[in-house]
Amino acid sequence: MPDPSNHEILVVDDDAAIRKSMVLLLGSAGYRVRTAIHGLDGLSQLRRTLPSLVIAELNMPQMSGFEFLSVVRRRFPQISVIAMSGAYCFEDGVPGGVLADAFYAKGGAGRPGSLLNTVADLIQTLESQTAAHQKESPPAWIPRNGKDSHGVPYIVVTCTDCLRSFPLSVIEEGLQTIQEISCLFCSNTVRYVIDFSLSIVSPKPTAGEKLIAHRPRQTTRA
Repeated sequence: MPDPSNHEILVVDDDAAIRKSMVLLLGSAGYRVRTAIHGLDGLSQLRRTLPSLVIAELNMPQMSGFEFLSVVRRRFPQISVIAMSGAYCFEDGVPGGVLADAFYAKGGAGRPGSLLNTVADLIQTLESQTAAHQKESPPAWIPRNGKDSHGVPYIVVTCTDCLRSFPLSVIEEGLQTIQEISCLFCSNTVRYVIDFSLSIVSPKPTAGEKLIAHRPRQTTRA
């Protein structure tokens, strides 16, 4: 089993109490921990040194976790990532459109022990995770551009091959999936995710939930 002290984890969250709780929880398990206050801060830290794992909140100012994780997957495929939020209750998978290897539900649905288990599992399988990330081209993260003259929502897609851009009408704004379209100029397949982060609002944790990570449950790994 990998030695936790050999691995650094970057926690990205705009809530200072959550960052403190994560440092205490992960530090108690032997991991080295750094923190960032939002996605842009996280990218700045990744330029200096790369951690083994990133844990990021999805709903943040400056740069949302959705966009941040998309950039991490594209630029740093060797890093495994865990998305976390209080806006979802996924226990057996990652919400659609989120480029993460695992998901942690803040609050009542999530437990510190399960997070530590997930962290340990991902670190133990770093090589296979990296290989999987490199096999598939990560999608581009595309912000909404507003509405055209007919009131139809649209986005501007940039081809990752020829780098030309073209507008695309958005029929289903709330679709939280990775989508594909052929470039209008070179027929290259462009994979993309529409920025829907403004429609996802994580409820503010109560004082009790903020402190839950201070008292991790004892867990036994097989």
